[in-house]
This record gives sequence, structure tokens and C-alpha cells, in this order.
Amino acid sequence: MDKTKILIIIPARGGSKGIPRKNLRTLNGKPLISYSISNALKISSCEVDCYVSSNDNEILLIASKFGAKAVTRDESISGDNTTLDPVIYDAYKKIKEKENKEYDLVITLQPTSPLLSKESVEEAIDRLINNNLDTVISGVYDSHLTWIKLRDGYVPNYEKRVNRQELPQIYKETGGFVITRTPFITKNSRFGKKIELFPLSKKEAIDIDDFDDWNLCEYYLKRKTILFVVSGNSRIGMGHVYNTLSIANEILDHRIVFLVDSTSKLAYDKIAESNYEVYIQEQSSVIQDIELIKPDVIINDILDTSEEYILELRQREYRIINFEDIGQGSKHADLVINAMYPEHKLILNHYYGHEYFILRDEFLYTPEKVIEENVKNILVSFGGVDPNNFTRRVLTLLQEFCTKSAIGIIVITGMGYRYTEELARDFPMIKVKTNITNISEEILNADIVFTSAGRTTFEVASIGVPCIVLCQNLRETTHFFASEKNGFYNLGLGEDASDDSILEAFKETLQYNLRKLMNRRMLRNRLKKGKTNVLKLINKTI
Repeated sequence: MDKTKILIIIPARGGSKGIPRKNLRTLNGKPLISYSISNALKISSCEVDCYVSSNDNEILLIASKFGAKAVTRDESISGDNTTLDPVIYDAYKKIKEKENKEYDLVITLQPTSPLLSKESVEEAIDRLINNNLDTVISGVYDSHLTWIKLRDGYVPNYEKRVNRQELPQIYKETGGFVITRTPFITKNSRFGKKIELFPLSKKEAIDIDDFDDWNLCEYYLKRKTILFVVSGNSRIGMGHVYNTLSIANEILDHRIVFLVDSTSKLAYDKIAESNYEVYIQEQSSVIQDIELIKPDVIINDILDTSEEYILELRQREYRIINFEDIGQGSKHADLVINAMYPEHKLILNHYYGHEYFILRDEFLYTPEKVIEENVKNILVSFGGVDPNNFTRRVLTLLQEFCTKSAIGIIVITGMGYRYTEELARDFPMIKVKTNITNISEEILNADIVFTSAGRTTFEVASIGVPCIVLCQNLRETTHFFASEKNGFYNLGLGEDASDDSILEAFKETLQYNLRKLMNRRMLRNRLKKGKTNVLKLINKTI
């Protein structure tokens, strides 16, 4: 292939009618014709000359700005009804004489296929040379049940109705490229006898004929790969997973990919349930896995990032968005969202506070809690893992009082909780539910909730259910939202809270007026606007 001399001719007349001045119109910031020129000039491992054939001086001028050479097309072969065969033949003769060169292959590369990749063109060239073919044409799989219109009406173009998989393998030409050995370039043809079709993906096969095609290409060219790097396991819980899934569900214009670290099999399983493209770390450094995915934007939800990690990403020119990150790496990110932490220092592009918390959809559409005078139901939910087993501790303290007072207790455990069977055995008066999909309804039906100081506090507050908080670790004690100001009874680090203080908090919260006050303070935060606020920031950064 390195000895092959190739002439690429891009036919681009000026009189397009479907989209006036189509070849010069700006598609995602560049003239349409520039995409085919760029493909031609990037083809490697062979000697290539790239020419644009046109009857329009402006097209030839703009084409030269992007590195193509010009060959003027005669008006006699520039009409609407002129096929490409005489156009390519005329250009080939002129260029051959001008360059004083014998070419092995002539490639017709259409400017109306901007999504065609140079890799596909190179592979098709390889196929022609290695298989000793005369011509290779770009095509796309197009097997459907078809009909033919005759004078008397429509008749089926098939013998019997079958599933698509059982139909003959039918392909249609895309017009993207025709690669031909030079002996077969004539005034009336560009095809030899040994012809193969080169199948393209549906995306690469798009040929711009009208504004619908144009808009579809614009969409694909603007479409980026957004990579969510996420952690979720029995040690740190699954809040990061739910957060990123909520964001991903709102990003419709880009490719979404997830990557979880090697310790986050729980996170991998949960993301896979939603049918997203998801990978688990295989390389020694997660940076190596990221490079294989080739993202445009990285959204980290992995707790605090190191300066080394973020600077390595910056060197690769990725856009970087971090969630719940107060590590040294955060100062080098393009955007940082810290809904759970207070703002200690003014930093550009860092956003703090409950205004930026992302609720899952089920909470956005759940009505607000109406506080009843008597407490009938208590919900205990300490996250997907509950590493300190606060669930058992709270149940042990409350079971006698609740049994006497006819107060029901529902316990929700997650995928990482290890003691679910023991709870059901040791506390027969409670209902245990595991890994449920409608926790918003369970919270709404509760009169008091026991939980830790993670994401659940925001979810509870969005509905307005009185809540008692036991922090699982020191980091959670810095989550400022779960405070009395916002309607919570926060007992601080759970390990330090005495049994008496937990019982006292529960009995105080039974008071009707106190629960009404907690409800009002929670609801005034208007948490359901958080997702909109965050998505505006993310889309701006993307």
C-alpha cells in the first residue's frame, strides 16, 4: 500500500437545491466540504493527491483553505441531471496531465458524507489491494420488507413475510466513496468487474440530502463521550452510584459510559441493571482504563481526588467534573459540585450546598408529607451497607416502646448489608425490605425516619418527613445539611451517641408540633430544583 498512488476527487458543484450552498454551509463550526478534505489528507501509508472538482469559484477557494487542490469543472457537466461518471473522468484526465503522474486508484469521496471516517476509507483501500479487486463501494445494510409501485397499485417485493433476520442480506450504496482502479475510469463508468461492497455503520452512512440529514449529522458531530468514574462498595456505600445514574438519565445528547474501580463490583452490578455501558477497572491504574474509553468529559464521583490523578487527566485535555470532592485534586477540575459540604473558601467553579443536590426522579414526583398527630410508622434505613449496623442498634432500643404503642417499624436494607436474615429472625415484629425500588413511597408513608447523614437526608427532606440522624463516620459529620436548621434531629457520630440520647431524641420527635416544625424547615429548602441547577452547570461545562 505504501507504493500505491491514489487520486482522491471530491465532486462539489455549487448548484445544490435541497440545501442551498450546501457544500459551504457551516456544519458544527466548519464548512461541510472540509470534512471530506480532512479525511482525504489524513489517509496514510500511500501517496495521495486530493482535488476538489467544482464549477463554483467560492467552493474551490474555500477548499484550498483546507488543503485541497482545485480542478475547475466545465458547465456542460455541472447540471442537475449530470451523473458523476463524466465528472470524475473529466477531472481525472485534467489532474493526470497537470500532475504528470500515473495513478493506481481513483477515489470518489462525496462531501455530503461528513461522518465517514478515514479509517473506513483506509480499510476499504486495503481490501481492494489485498483481494485484488477492481472496485469497492461504500454501502449500508438495508434489509426490510419492500414493495414496488406499479400502474395497478403496490405489490410486495418478496415471496413471503418473514422476520428481518431471515431476509436476504440486502445493502444499498451510500455514496460515501467509490474506490476504483484507474483502467476502469471512463466517461460512462467507474466500475470494474470484481466489485465488493464495504459496509458502513448507519452513522457513517448518512448522506446529507435535506435538512433532516443535516440536523442528524450536527447531532452526531456535537455528541461527546461522557465518562462517569464511580465508586460504590460495602465500605463507602452506594450513594455515588445513585447520584451519577440520576445525572446520566438526563443527558440525552451524548454517549454515556461508566467506569468503576476494581473494588466496586456492587456499583458495577447496579449500573448494569440500568443497561448503561459499564466497565470495571482492569489496569493497574484507572487512568489506563480511562484512556481506552477515550472520553471527552470525565465526571468523577469517587470521594476526594488526589492532585496527581486530576493533573494526569488534565494533561490528556479532558474536561473534568467532580462531585463531593474536597481533596487536593478538586482545585484543578473544571467544575466541582459539593452539595453535602459547606463552603469554607471561595473557589471559582466550585458550587456548595443543598441547591445543587440531585434527587432521583421518584422523589421529584412524590408529594410532600402531611404531618399526622399520631405516629403510626417508623422507617429505619441506614443505607445500602450500614457498616456500623446502626439498624440493629436502633431496633433493639425501640422495639419494646413501639410494640406497646402499636407503632409499626419498617426496615430497608441495601445490597451490601450482611445481617438481613438475622434481623427478620430476631425482630419478628418488624417488616424487612431489601434493595427496593420505591423507597420514596416508604419514606412518604413513615412518620419518623432513622438514617445516616448521607444522600437519604436530602431525599427525606424533599418530602418533609421528620428524621433522626446517626453519622456513620467522621466524614458524615461534616455533611452540614442534616442540621436542626434544616429540620433534622442530628445526634452526631453514631458511635458516640448513647442509647439514652437515641431514645430521648425519638421520644421528643413523637411530639406533633415538633414534627410539624421539622417538616416546615425541610420543605423550605426546595430541594426539587437541585437537579435543574446542576444540569445547567454540567451542560455549560460539556
